[in-house]
Amino acid sequence: MDAAVERAMGVFWTRGYHATALPDLLRATKLSRGSLYAAFGDKHSLFLRALDRYIADAVARMDNELAAARPPIDGLRAFLAGYVDRTSGANGRRGCLLVATAMELAGQDAEVGRRVAGFFKAMETRVADALSRAKTAGQLADGVEPPSAAKVLVCFVEGLRVVGKTAPARTASQATADALLDRFTR
Repeated sequence: MDAAVERAMGVFWTRGYHATALPDLLRATKLSRGSLYAAFGDKHSLFLRALDRYIADAVARMDNELAAARPPIDGLRAFLAGYVDRTSGANGRRGCLLVATAMELAGQDAEVGRRVAGFFKAMETRVADALSRAKTAGQLADGVEPPSAAKVLVCFVEGLRVVGKTAPARTASQATADALLDRFTR
């Protein structure tokens, strides 16, 4: 099941939800039509499973980058560097399944909209927590409030995902990420 969800995720990520046809999913998952429907119900249910998998992977990565055991500014730098890596070169041109899904479906599919909004809220909460720890340690610039700065950073990294489709230079993206974080820190 996990392998089928992973392969289906790749198809949805490459083609988008609407452009993915049942034969594409059958080829990718190596399941028969009956087996796919028995295992997942329908295309939409399989898509939601794939999206949930993508989100779970992203949350686990953030939890690692922003771990409370790590100094908060180091964690924020790792978080931003991870996004720079994922938005550079071939990875950047591939784009982000979540951003593509938000653009294609979030405004018209309530289940998808809840998942996308939930992911952005989870990201914002984790970033705000790291910023709060930095503030407690006296590492934030005067006037920087963690909730507001977290919103800015979330918008920034998701914007990087969009701009990454145009294959910007990794060094330019990293310099921009560093400059933004430097505005928030001492």
